[in-house]
Amino acid sequence: MAERSTAAVDVADNDGDEPSAAQAAKATSDGVDTQNGRAADGPMPDKDGERTNTASTAAPELHSGHKLARRYRLEECVTRVDGFSSWRAMDEKLRRAVGVHLMPADHSRARSVLAAARSSALLGDPRFVQVLDAVEENDLVYVVHEWLPDATELTALLAAGPLEPHEAYQLVSQVSQAMAAAHREGLAHLRLTPSAILRTSTGQWRIRGLAVNAALRGITSETPQRADTEAIGALLYAALTQRWPYESDAYGLAGLPKGVGLIAPDQVRAGVHRGLGELAMRALANDGATASRQEPACTTPEELSKAVAAMPRIRPPEPVFTAPPEYQHTTYQQGSYGRNTPVGVSTVQSLPVAPPPPPLQSRTGRALKWGVAALLIAALGLGSWQLADALLERGTQKGNSGTSNNTTKPGTDDDNPKAEPGEQLPLSHARVLAIGGDDQVKPELAAKTIDGSAEPGWITPQYLGFSNLGNLPGRKDGSGIVVDLGKVKDVTGLDVDFYVEGQKVQVLAAPEDASNPNSLSAFSQQLTKLEVAPKKLETTLEKPVRTRFVLIHITDLPSDGEGGYRGGINEIRVLGTAS
Repeated sequence: MAERSTAAVDVADNDGDEPSAAQAAKATSDGVDTQNGRAADGPMPDKDGERTNTASTAAPELHSGHKLARRYRLEECVTRVDGFSSWRAMDEKLRRAVGVHLMPADHSRARSVLAAARSSALLGDPRFVQVLDAVEENDLVYVVHEWLPDATELTALLAAGPLEPHEAYQLVSQVSQAMAAAHREGLAHLRLTPSAILRTSTGQWRIRGLAVNAALRGITSETPQRADTEAIGALLYAALTQRWPYESDAYGLAGLPKGVGLIAPDQVRAGVHRGLGELAMRALANDGATASRQEPACTTPEELSKAVAAMPRIRPPEPVFTAPPEYQHTTYQQGSYGRNTPVGVSTVQSLPVAPPPPPLQSRTGRALKWGVAALLIAALGLGSWQLADALLERGTQKGNSGTSNNTTKPGTDDDNPKAEPGEQLPLSHARVLAIGGDDQVKPELAAKTIDGSAEPGWITPQYLGFSNLGNLPGRKDGSGIVVDLGKVKDVTGLDVDFYVEGQKVQVLAAPEDASNPNSLSAFSQQLTKLEVAPKKLETTLEKPVRTRFVLIHITDLPSDGEGGYRGGINEIRVLGTAS
C-alpha cells in the first residue's frame, strides 16, 4: 500500500482549462539545480563538516506520458543525474503544472529524501517553494512540489549582469530572513546555489529545494547554519560582482583569479555598494575571509538578517522616462498624398505656420480697446472715492467717542495668546521602551535620535504580515523612545523628525516626581493625541507641562512598499524652559 505524507492534499476537480503545452514549456525548472536547461552537476566548494554521499542506483527509466498515482502525468525530464530524475509534470486533478523528483524505492537516499520532503512540507512558509506530496508507491519514491511558471532563476538574472543595489539588498534580506525561520524549525538547505533562488514577476524571492535538494544529492553538514550563511554570502557576492567568490568557475559565473584568495567585491568590480560588499564579506568570513572594518563575522542566518536590518534602507532606482518623439505631419496630412516624390526629398516635411496678425488693428478693434480703457479708469475712480469716504467716516467716529473702533474686546484670542515654543532643551539620554515586556527594538540605535545629526536614527526592522511592530509578545502595544531631560523642566513644544510618514504616534510625559518610568502606564500626561503623524511633527503645547521624561510612542507602522512594514525616528527635539 502506498505510503503518503501528511502534506498530500486531496481536493475536488476544478473546472478551469488545462494549460497548453506551449505555456508549460515556458515554465522555469523547479527541480533540483539546473543550468541552461541541464543539470548543474558541478560540485559546490567543499566546506568544513559537509559530506556528500555517493549513490550507485540508476535513475528510473520512465518516459513522457507516464502517470503517477493516476494523477501526475510526466511531460518533460529536466534533470537525470546521480540516481534520480526530475520532471515537469501536470496534475490532472487540479489542472496545474507541478515538479516531480523520482528515484527507486531501494535507492540508498530514498528514506532521507522522504523524511526531508515531509519536514519541509510541514514548515508551510510561503517564501519557500512548497512540497505538495511525498509518496512511496510501486517501487518508486517521488516528491511533488510547486512549479512557478512566472519565476526566473538567479542564474539567468546574473547571466545578463550584476544586480542593482536595491535588488541585491532585497535578495539578501528576504533569503536570510527565510533561512533564519527555517533553522528555527530545525531545517537546513545546504545547497543554496544561484539556481535554487527564484525571483517572481512581483519581485519576491523564493527558495526551492529546502532540505530536499541536499537529501537528493546526499549532502550533510556538521555546521548547517554556518554552511547556509556562507552560501547566502556567496549569492550576495555573485549578485554584486557577477563573479563566483571561489577560484573555480560555477553556475555560469567565472571564479576569482587564482592565488589571490577572497578579495572584497569593490576590488573585483567598480561601483559596488559599500555596505552590501561589507555584508557579503562578513557572511563569507566563515571560509577564512577577513571581515571589513573588523566587524564580527555572521555565522548564522539570524545574525545575517539582523545585520541587513541594521543597514540604511536602499531605495529602488528612480524610473527613467523617455520623451516621446516630436510629432511631424505626414504627406497625407499635408495634401500631397498620391504625388510622386522626387529622389532625395523626404516625404515627412514640416508644415509652415503663418504668424498671427497683430491684435485689434481694425477700426472696430481700436474702438473696443478705448472702451475697455475708459471702463477701467471709471472703476478705479469709483473705488478711490469709496475708500476715502470710509476713512473719513472712521475718523469722525473716533473723534466723537474719544476711543478707537479697533479696541480689542475682552475674551478674544489677543487676551489669551498661545504659549511660546521656547528654546531647545538639552537631552541627557535616550532609550527604547519595551511597551509590552522586556523585548526592546534595536536599543543600540536609541542614542542616534538625540545626536543632532541628519543621518537616520532609530529604525525598526522590516516586519512581514503585521503593522503593529511585528505583533510580538513584547511589542504588541508598540514601542518608542524615552528621552531624559536630566531634571524636571517646563516642556512647551516638540519637534520630531520621523523616519517615514504614516506612523501612528502619540507623545506622553511622565509625572513630575517620576524617577525611572519603565511602563506605558508610567507616562500619564498626554502631550499629543494618538494619530497618524507626518514625516515631521512640530507642535506647541497650550500650556507648559512639567516633566523630566518624554515618550515618543509608536503603535503602528506604515507599509514600506516592499511587502512589509517599517518605521522609526531620526531626531527628537524638546522645547521649553529650564526654570
